[in-house]
Amino acid sequence: MTRRYRRWSLSLLTLGVVMPVCPQTSLAATPPLAVPSPSAVSEKERVRPKKKAPRPAHPLPAIEGKESISVSGKRLRSHGAEVAVTRAVMERFIPGTNPMQILAQSLPGANFTSSDAFGLDTAANTFYVRGFTQTQIGASLDGMPLGTQGFTNQNGVSITQAMIQDDLQGMTLSQGAGSLDTFSAQLLGAAMSYVSSDPSDKAGGRVSQSFGSYNAFRTYVRADSGTLNPSGTKFYTSFARTESKLWKGEGYQRELQADAKLVQPVGQHGKLTGFFGFGNFTQANYLSLTKNMWERMGRDTTYLKPAYEKAKLWAYYAQYTSDVPPGYEGILSNDEIGNYAWDGSQIQRSYLSSVTGHFDLSEHLHSDTIAYGNISSGVYGGTNNFVTSPSYGVPQLLADGTVSGVPMALQRAHTDMRRLGFTQKLSYEAPHHNLIEGGLWYEYNRWVYDARLYEDTPEAAHSMMSDLRKGTGHTWFENTYNTNTFQFFLQDRWTIIKGMTLLAGFKSLTQTTHGGTKNDYTQQLKDEGWNAYYRRPARGSLTASGAFLPHFSFDYHFLDHHEVYWDIAENLRAYDYYSQTTSGTAWGGLGNAAQPAQQVFDASKKTLRPERTWNYVVGYRYDAKFFTGTIDYYHTDYYNRLASITEGTANNTRNAYMNVGRETMDGVDILGAIRPVKGLEITNSFSWNDARYQGTGINYGGKLFSLKGKKQVYYPPYMYKANLAYLWRGTQFNFNVNYIASRPMTFLNDIRLPPYWLANATIAHDFGRIGFAEHFKASFGITNLFDTNYIGGVYGAASLSGDNNSNLFVGSPRQFIGTINAQF
Repeated sequence: MTRRYRRWSLSLLTLGVVMPVCPQTSLAATPPLAVPSPSAVSEKERVRPKKKAPRPAHPLPAIEGKESISVSGKRLRSHGAEVAVTRAVMERFIPGTNPMQILAQSLPGANFTSSDAFGLDTAANTFYVRGFTQTQIGASLDGMPLGTQGFTNQNGVSITQAMIQDDLQGMTLSQGAGSLDTFSAQLLGAAMSYVSSDPSDKAGGRVSQSFGSYNAFRTYVRADSGTLNPSGTKFYTSFARTESKLWKGEGYQRELQADAKLVQPVGQHGKLTGFFGFGNFTQANYLSLTKNMWERMGRDTTYLKPAYEKAKLWAYYAQYTSDVPPGYEGILSNDEIGNYAWDGSQIQRSYLSSVTGHFDLSEHLHSDTIAYGNISSGVYGGTNNFVTSPSYGVPQLLADGTVSGVPMALQRAHTDMRRLGFTQKLSYEAPHHNLIEGGLWYEYNRWVYDARLYEDTPEAAHSMMSDLRKGTGHTWFENTYNTNTFQFFLQDRWTIIKGMTLLAGFKSLTQTTHGGTKNDYTQQLKDEGWNAYYRRPARGSLTASGAFLPHFSFDYHFLDHHEVYWDIAENLRAYDYYSQTTSGTAWGGLGNAAQPAQQVFDASKKTLRPERTWNYVVGYRYDAKFFTGTIDYYHTDYYNRLASITEGTANNTRNAYMNVGRETMDGVDILGAIRPVKGLEITNSFSWNDARYQGTGINYGGKLFSLKGKKQVYYPPYMYKANLAYLWRGTQFNFNVNYIASRPMTFLNDIRLPPYWLANATIAHDFGRIGFAEHFKASFGITNLFDTNYIGGVYGAASLSGDNNSNLFVGSPRQFIGTINAQF
């Protein structure tokens, strides 16, 4: 496809514009902080010219093979479905901020919560877009599939580990139906596309240093080679280190990252790109809580470290009694006492590499090919209060209130993920204003999850960040999953008349996963005195397949400032896999001692069907110099809605993975942005979402429950966002505040999380050239400005009813972060 870039010279007011880009779907509103071009695009400019414009020698990098986001903030022509956030907008936030957090603070209908200021704690992160979580949203980096953006890396890698945030050129979000050419087996609605920056044509570099609350610091360094030879060869390498102490409890969180990118033009009609990304996360975790633990023990309640004797005592009460330690009667339950362990931590390492080739095969035919490899390893876990270190005998409660023996042990999950894949896309500029695109994706993935136990001693516990290697410890169980994925898409984008575009196409997706428990040593551990409990092994294969998943969208620009659009698509999501102990998958946490997990799996295989959605979106946008207004209405029908329901303690968990029937979702996003004077923009947005289950009969635990009319767990029905951005000369100020309404935390909606307000502010000044630095900039940011005490992230399955599931994370308190950076 010939790429045509329309550019405007922008004033300081318009640098860092957030903008809609050429759609794959038509559903996103212009986001907060949006600044339109000085003049609207005319109808004439929106029509494909009859003659091709000459291609630049070094074309701008493309988003999914289509449009690009300029680092300088120059605006592209807009068609109204996908919403783009440029590099300049990202720099309004604290350096290193999770890109999903930036999206959530910039767009209506999106919500991100975490337990740390940077949003890097993968265990506590929760991201929603119009009712869909990050595990139901397609994600790609330069067209490369990233897989599920959840806690662990069983089938991909989180964007925070795939690439340093400073090296992203921009990102787009398709908020409802996703896009056909986003390769993902998890996509039910919405798609995130990240674009990495290219090496600079000029040799130079960048340095950034941040300091903040709780001994936080972040260092970023990048070196660009510049153009090395007449053929245009250039590359960059970069490094980032982010570290902070926990804001409650003991421990730290550290992230090491490195990127490298090489670009080699091939004549005037092609380009080869090589990329390598490395991420190493070493994180002490925050304790997940019940609502009662948060309310009765306060926001600072967390793991018991460094009180080792207290940790052993509480583990004894949890494992060997049904009581609570003295002084906690009527405050905590025995189940909640069991949640308070010595510590928890994780180590994640990821290596991501790719080779990309773009070639103009003819004047009208263009090819984009990606071959990629991804290796990730992890060590997850912490103290398990429901097993006993056997070398010290059966624990006893002594007269002085201490405990003999060690009624706990370190449990570690050693994981390994290896995936290889390729994508191939072709685009053909056909006669009569048709752009035909097609592509395919294949990926093989192998996921290993082995759980081991390590003894603690009567005097001291294990080291929090022990990287205990394979062959050490006592193996509890071993899991292996092998997955093959194939996806194909074909679409035609037809320009009917000037400014009016219709897209029609479909995709096919099939994924087969075989595996589960390879070995289970529960009985052997029991015989050795570990007091191990039943772990429910299951093994087998499941296939999710959809041969024809259609997608239609329409976009019409008229009268210069007006735009209407609609979008319709069907999506399918493949089955999740993780381990035999984890609820939320077809292989995990099944059955009980009386009903083997394998028996439950074999029976479920006959009735389970992959989740499907039909998404419908219609929207209108008005975009002028002084005002931007948008309104979107969307509707989603879920079919075969799969839900994991869990309750109880770690050693007595009652799990179910079942089809809860249909779910319907209706929502509206409204946004208005005014620009009364040069440099000032004030944005307000409101989001309403009504997502309700429609299942009339759910058999759980031998009882029949109706979910009909119950609201979707954990998603807020109302969100309000306000943003003020002011740019004057070299100084930029940004203030945003979000309101998140009350959220149901059980399937029966009998308990809710309270609403909260959350505000952030940043101020920055660019001093221009100082010495040998071309740009010297200082910034200061405050997160959670009013120090709100709130429940943010949620991880894991919800309970059917009652407050007996510890999966809530308290949001980070107010923190201050200052940064200086220079560009050479």
